Amino acid sequence: MDTKSALIVVDVQIDFCPGGSLAVPGGDAIIPVINRYIEIFGSYGLPVFATRDWHPPVTSHFREFGGLWPPHCVQGSVGARFHPSLKLPGDVIIVSKGMDPESDDYSSFQATLETGSPLQEHLRNAGVTRLFICGLATDYCVRATSIDALEAGLEVTVLKDAIKGVDLKSGDSARALEEITKGGALLTDLEAFEKKSTATR
Repeated sequence: MDTKSALIVVDVQIDFCPGGSLAVPGGDAIIPVINRYIEIFGSYGLPVFATRDWHPPVTSHFREFGGLWPPHCVQGSVGARFHPSLKLPGDVIIVSKGMDPESDDYSSFQATLETGSPLQEHLRNAGVTRLFICGLATDYCVRATSIDALEAGLEVTVLKDAIKGVDLKSGDSARALEEITKGGALLTDLEAFEKKSTATR
């Protein structure tokens, strides 16, 4: 853990959790673990980013307009809100994606901050070189974010106990993690992370 590290919490929104319009099975079960990671990063004064799908009502991403998915995370809707159990810090940096009606935008690297600047540009300007990634869903937005981060030359660690997948096809999440690690990412869990972060204090 050093000043070049940051945490990215991917799409922990109401619509992606049980009861939502595109629920990831057990998607809310990882929230207590994510909250602990957030707490640790906060104790080091390190940045926490929270990405969100922020779709317009009409988008090629949705099934009725030719896409794969039912409507979800429509801008300003209840389902687009972060899950109420997610304990985001007061200085969280919110990053929005999926606003282009002609694009799926699974990756956080296709997202922009509220200032309008792209995530990658902000990370570069902030001197961030190491990302720790968690959230929803393993086989889509976590996968795409991790791959794009690696391609951008960043060190990537996926927090494997703080992710959940959709698994439209059986094994999709396992295959996504295999692809991510083959690309150079590391995997860790909370127990190992806490030991390592305590040892470096």
